[in-house]
Amino acid sequence: MTLNPLDDRVVVQPLEAEETTAGGIVLPDAAREKQQRGKVLAVGPGRLLDSGERCAVSVSVGDEVLFGKYGGTEIEVDGKDVKILRESDILAKVEG
Repeated sequence: MTLNPLDDRVVVQPLEAEETTAGGIVLPDAAREKQQRGKVLAVGPGRLLDSGERCAVSVSVGDEVLFGKYGGTEIEVDGKDVKILRESDILAKVEG
């Protein structure tokens, strides 16, 4: 299935949570925090302005981003968990 987000929405696939700590302790599933970093899979055309023009979204497909822990809507597509976020829910773009 292909998702085509509307307006300023972005489809993000969260990256896997860390399984071990820096000290080498293996974390069980219940102790892992929700991942707040992910890869952009699809981007909408942008928010519609009062003038009728579209404001371009500042991220593009393939970018790695940081997003709020509780932002967006989680869904499952083809067996993978993805989040649909508004552009304003994205906190930063990861460089390098």
